[in-house]
Amino acid sequence: QVQLVASGGGLVQAGGSLRLSCAASESIFSFTTMGWYQQAPGKQRDMVATITSGGSTNYADSVKGRFTISRDNTKNTVYLQINSLKPEDTAIYYCNAVRRRLGFSYDYWGQGTQVTVSS
Repeated sequence: QVQLVASGGGLVQAGGSLRLSCAASESIFSFTTMGWYQQAPGKQRDMVATITSGGSTNYADSVKGRFTISRDNTKNTVYLQINSLKPEDTAIYYCNAVRRRLGFSYDYWGQGTQVTVSS
């Protein structure tokens, strides 16, 4: 069973920075895509940033220029560097991994890490 452990969240003032980590229980080379999603209270879970096994990245328009996703294959970990935090970034951030094989897609989720930005 794949396990994704997210960490790095916390309470930070607006304008501050955080680095979230998502540690996988197996080699992240096996995942087609990994990414981060955010879910604010009462809202749906939205994609923030993704990175493919080849290193291609994709970002939500709202975070471009402030968020950076990266991966360390040696540590089986994906990171999300968050800069210039805004109160509207307050949410639970979930790590996601997608594995596509033989026409099937398998989604895995971490437990989430809370990010709270004070104004």
